[in-house]
Amino acid sequence: MATADVLAYLAGLMLVVWGVAHVAATRAVLSLYGELSTDNRRVWVMEWVAEGFTHVFVGLLVVVITAIEGAGESGATVVHRSCAAFELVLVGWTAATGARTPYIWYRICLVVLSVVAGLLLAASIV
Repeated sequence: MATADVLAYLAGLMLVVWGVAHVAATRAVLSLYGELSTDNRRVWVMEWVAEGFTHVFVGLLVVVITAIEGAGESGATVVHRSCAAFELVLVGWTAATGARTPYIWYRICLVVLSVVAGLLLAASIV
């Protein structure tokens, strides 16, 4: 297995684990915000879980394309770079929003997604 494959698989696995953790922690994280109206609670849960599912999907996409083509092939390179760019957009969004709150998990998210983006970019050029 090539180094690029290992980097891509690691990035994909990190995203799947982070996405599952994101969904699993929904209730605990929501409790940090105290009393919310029913509508606000529903929207908050919807968005939190949707982000977790998105991480899982992107992670699985990376793993599947790497398994089918190998990280060095042009199709995989496009997917890896596109997913890295997408994760960097989420890093920017999180930095501008959630990471400005006192909750540490948003700052941890910045690190996780930045590392994933770095791994995917490295996999696309190795």
